Amino acid sequence: MSSSDQNLSTVHNSFSIDDKDLKIGIVVSEWNTDITTALFSGCKQSLLEAGIIEDNIYNVWVPGSFELPLGAKLLDGKYPLDAIICLGCVIKGETSHNEYINKAVSSALMQLSLMRNKPFVFGVLTPNDEEQAKDRSGGKYGNKGIEAAHTALKMIDLSKKMQQAEKKIGFK
Repeated sequence: MSSSDQNLSTVHNSFSIDDKDLKIGIVVSEWNTDITTALFSGCKQSLLEAGIIEDNIYNVWVPGSFELPLGAKLLDGKYPLDAIICLGCVIKGETSHNEYINKAVSSALMQLSLMRNKPFVFGVLTPNDEEQAKDRSGGKYGNKGIEAAHTALKMIDLSKKMQQAEKKIGFK
């Protein structure tokens, strides 16, 4: 279902965690800073509302969305993080640069997730224009930073449940 069909920021706004010791990294692109700052604000506030302790939220800014994967890897190497959320905005523009950047970033984050066995969340807006970006960073379609935070928490929860399931002995 597309963003224009529903505002997922409000659909999933009641998620909370039991583990107060979770550590979350947030990597934010400086490019399109008005958009990415709004994504970051929504993401961080959502994590706090879910019960993450502010001192357990680590944040770095990188020059652009293309640098998000390396920023995420560096942040993950410095702190024992449970998930890393990457926030950016690549507006289409006149050339196809957006396709190259978006594909590279999404592929790199997926590789990091699989290699490190933890969520590296793709919270990068890929709009056709600035208006669409604003609509998705606190506008009429919600804030995708909030959704990225919920994705990270849900994937951490899934990982913990799967680890617990492996430790059980016997039949269902």
